[in-house]
Order: sequence, then structure tokens, then C-alpha cells
Amino acid sequence: MGIPTMFDRAMQALYLLALEPVSECASDPNSYGFRKGRSTHDARSQLFVSLSMKASAQWILDADITGFFDNINHDWLLANVHMNKRVLRKWLQAGVVDRGQLHRTEMGTPQGGIISPTLANITLNGLERGLKQFLKRELGSRVSDQAKVNLVRYADDFVVTGNSKELLETLVKPWIARFLRERGLQFSEEKTKIVHIDEGFDFLGWNFRKYSGKMLIKPSKKNVKAFYGKVRDVINRSLSVPTGVLISRLNPVLRGWAEYHKGVVAKATFSRLDQQIYWRLVRWGLRRHPRKTGKWVYDHYWPRCGTRRILAVTTSNKQGDLTTLVLHQLTDTKIVRHQKVDGKYNPFDPAWFAYAEGLLTARMSQDIWDTQRQKLWMQQGGKCVLCEQFIDSTTAMDDHHIVYREYGGSHALSNRVLLHPVCHRRVHALGLEVTKPVPARGL
Repeated sequence: MGIPTMFDRAMQALYLLALEPVSECASDPNSYGFRKGRSTHDARSQLFVSLSMKASAQWILDADITGFFDNINHDWLLANVHMNKRVLRKWLQAGVVDRGQLHRTEMGTPQGGIISPTLANITLNGLERGLKQFLKRELGSRVSDQAKVNLVRYADDFVVTGNSKELLETLVKPWIARFLRERGLQFSEEKTKIVHIDEGFDFLGWNFRKYSGKMLIKPSKKNVKAFYGKVRDVINRSLSVPTGVLISRLNPVLRGWAEYHKGVVAKATFSRLDQQIYWRLVRWGLRRHPRKTGKWVYDHYWPRCGTRRILAVTTSNKQGDLTTLVLHQLTDTKIVRHQKVDGKYNPFDPAWFAYAEGLLTARMSQDIWDTQRQKLWMQQGGKCVLCEQFIDSTTAMDDHHIVYREYGGSHALSNRVLLHPVCHRRVHALGLEVTKPVPARGL
């Protein structure tokens, strides 16, 4: 991974402010990597839409590009990226210093560069639209629609659906190979494969497969194995540390992995992993106390918390107050279905700003949302900041960012106000400005 100097990183960030909106306007609808307001969860949701029905496509081209970032053709980038060519050429051909030796960079873009993800997206922009246009020319509009070809991409990882293996082999894959060749790229023949949905495939850490005609998305075995290996390493490195430190090291790992998979069929996986982690921790306790029995270790490290026993410890925080640290349980994670972003959404288009705020609200955890909404309501004295009339219904209030997120505004309460839905629409339609009300203070 090449990491540019601090000066170059600052310059790349400056040029990115102008280049990113241009790239966004030319991006494919189902491209989800390195784009504002999009994530792997949106890519997963789109694949579910494309594959879940009985009449959906049954065959999938699971594609892999060989050394994507290392092989992008410089001439193609210089001809197609809309920015200062001299500056771009210097960045691309700056070279890499490895162990004191300068190596030339005649192709590719450094993965550590701030602008590299956008350059990568520009390289593959047009893959989805171009493929559909090609199929319409070759097969005709009606037949191409019946072919059920859908492309979903996240950065350089993408899959293509189709109603037959022959279609993917004879038309789709050759066209994509030509598209990649123009940009200095090629398929990895070992990893690229065409599979049936009943066989299933892995994508972005999930396994997509139909069981007796029903589409289920689960954490992939490879992802589960890597996660458990990370947890095991944390425990093995913490043999001599206090229990509170171990819990503090494990909880971010457990919560992060559970949050990533909370939108899929993961309860059985969560339960199995909780059991495996429990037995790993039992071994950790027995190694710490080789002269003690298993029952003593269990009673010592797993106190009763409510109706169950969980690895926990009481310790002092920075203020000197006693607090209880509890190991996060994967099974405590609620399964919440992700709300997919609209494929046409453009975060730089003012016409989509109201949609972005509504999508953010819909995605927020209900507990957090209710707490924050209550604070805003009390700060405003229960009134809409535009019309100054009372907001008397929990469903008749919209969350508005004073400085739009797209313009650098934060999601902090200091940058948000509550409006009536009709007032919210007026603010966006008429370009009205609202200000944070000053709270009343006593004498």
C-alpha cells in the first residue's frame, strides 16, 4: 500500500472536493463502494431484490479482478479523469520508496491515497450501464429484459445475475473482459466463477443462497472464521491483563462484527459464536488459575446479571466511580432490516437533501432516535422553529440539519432542529434558513 506524503494528501483532498461530485454524476445506480450515503448493506439489499423472487435470475457471475489498484492503466486515467492532467500524472508516476529504494510506478494508483477510491470508481463507472446497453443491442429490448441481467458492484468486487449460464459465459463475461482490458485490468480466472443460486456464493462477507426456493443471507463461513480468529488472538494476548482490560478489548470487536451482520439471518451464527467464545474464555480463566476448579473459575468470572450469568467485572472509571463492565453478547443484537438507498440518489444534488435526511432518520436506531428527538423537542419548547406552532404529535416532526450534511454539517444536536413535515418541505423547496432557538435561562 502506497501512502502519499502529507503535502500530497492535502492536495488530493483539495482536488477531491471538485472531482467527487463529477464522479457521482457519472456513477452507475448499483455501484455502492466509496460513495457518500452508500454501503455494503445497500449492495446486499439490492442483491436480495434481484435474487429473492421465484422468477428471479438463477445464475450468478461471481467476478474477481486481478490486482485492481495495482494495474489500472495510467493513460486511460489521464484521458478520462476530469482534472488537471499535469497534477494527476505527477501523482500517478511519483514512485514508491520501499526500504530506502525508489521504485517507479508505471501503472496503478496507490491504495493509501485519499483520491484513489474515487479514481477506482471512475475506472469502473459505466460497467453496469454499458453492459445493459450492449445486451439491448445484441438481444433487443424485450429479450434483454427477460435475461434478468443485473450488476451490483462494491468498489472492485461485483456480481452479475442472469437467467442462464450460457448467457453469462458467451455474452456477459466476454463483454466485461473487453471493458476491463481497455483499463489495463483482467479477470482472475482462478477466482471468477459462474454458480447457481442453489449452490450459493460469498459476497462482502455474506453468503447468498436459496434453500428450497427461499433466499437466505447469512454471514459467510470465511468471515465467521476470520472473526473468531481475531477474538481468539485478543484472548490469547490477554492472559495476564485484568479482566476489565480484556472486556474493553473484546467489546469493540464483538459489537462491530454484530452490527455489520445485524441485517441478515444471523441469530444462529451469533448463538454458536457466543458458545465458542464462552469456552475460549473458560480456558483463559483456567490458565490464569491452574490450581482452581472449573466451578471456582465460573463463579469468580461469571457473576449473575439479572436472569443470566455473564463475564463481568466491577472497576473504577476515570472519575473514580465504580462501574460494571459486561462482555457484549452477540445474541443481544437485534436483527434489523436495512433500508436501501435509492439507486438514483446523488448526495451533491440539492433536490435529494430532504430524501437524505429522511433516509438517515429511518436508519437510526429507534432508541437513540427517540432520546435525541425528545431532547430537541424540549430545547425548542415543543414548537416548530419555522412556524413557531406546537408540535403535538410524535409522528408529525422531521429532523432537519441546519448546515446540510453534504456541506460539512455534523449530526450533533447543535446542528439539528425539529420541524413540521410541511415546514420541512418548505425549507428545502424555498431555500429558507432556520436557526437554533436560544434556550430560556432563569435569572
